[in-house]
Amino acid sequence: MKQDHPKTPVPRRLESLDALRGFDMFWIVGGGAMFMGLDPVFHSSWTRFLCTQLDHVEWIGFRFWDIIMPLFLFIVGTAIPFSTAKRLATGQTRGKIVFHLIRRVVLLWILGTIAQGNLLSYDLSKLQLYSNTLQAIAAGYLIASFAFLNLDMKWFAVLLAGLLLAFWALMAWVPVPGYGAGVLTPDGNLANYLDRRLLGPFDDGLDYTWILSSLNFGSTVMLGVIAGRLLQSSRTQEKKALWLLGLGVACTVLGLVWGVWSPVIKKLWTGSFVLFSGGLCFLLLAAFYWIIDVLDHRLWAFGFKVIGVNAIAVYMATHVFDFRHLGNIFVGGLSDRLGPWNELVQAAAAFAAVWLILYWMYRKKTFIKI
Repeated sequence: MKQDHPKTPVPRRLESLDALRGFDMFWIVGGGAMFMGLDPVFHSSWTRFLCTQLDHVEWIGFRFWDIIMPLFLFIVGTAIPFSTAKRLATGQTRGKIVFHLIRRVVLLWILGTIAQGNLLSYDLSKLQLYSNTLQAIAAGYLIASFAFLNLDMKWFAVLLAGLLLAFWALMAWVPVPGYGAGVLTPDGNLANYLDRRLLGPFDDGLDYTWILSSLNFGSTVMLGVIAGRLLQSSRTQEKKALWLLGLGVACTVLGLVWGVWSPVIKKLWTGSFVLFSGGLCFLLLAAFYWIIDVLDHRLWAFGFKVIGVNAIAVYMATHVFDFRHLGNIFVGGLSDRLGPWNELVQAAAAFAAVWLILYWMYRKKTFIKI
């Protein structure tokens, strides 16, 4: 069942993947705040709709902001076949690849604890062991990478389906004390119960679930791996784009259908959420791949690419430092004169500060990877 990995020369880096990663990070590092800043200026039905879409749904359902995290995981998975092929092409042994895998998981976990787990407070009473996107990536990356290294794509797909069904079965059939089985409320679901029991004082105390949901974090990353293997194949670029489109439509529809019985809930990372969000990820990748790598229209995506090639670095930077302080050096004195434009201008200045630093790193070819 061992995966037959390509040992041919690795193709050039997919600019569409860097741009899509940058598009995803754009919203986190300033894009969301800038679009939110439009509402005080125009205060119309469409700006209020934008504000609604730039916040997570409370429990059941889906908004634009709910795609940010799964897209991050999906892109990590898409890169796995390319990075593995590159390491094999440079003569790295399987042992070295596994060592790098474990090292990356540990580093992602530590960075996630710094970003949202209060590690740098140096106070055990505030520490949260599992509470961040980077840790979800670490768990999903661990599952997907070991599966990719050891299974051919047929058994890889079987495992993916197995993870989705295992999560659904556990949530549906294992009773929670005081609530029973199959309860999907914020307090009564099995995943939240396990987090509270296993993490204890180190639980984040929120509705988001982590330990049991790791099964489906793996599923999301595995969907990305399937996209990566498709892009790595010998098919023509046009056929690759069509396959991505087809997989996107199929997963989206399957997610909606499954959602009739098992709702789309991001905070639980349900199987229907995995498929629905994964379908949207396939569609976004298809669009970026078609426009950038097939049609060769690259200039429009340069701003996203600058962010995408240093995604982890900028993610951490914006979690440990408020770039509005830097932006306000230049626009803070205007706050009393800007009226309803103040929020938009401050958000734009903060984003400009971040992007210019990333552009300087890009020009210097300084790419921080783990």
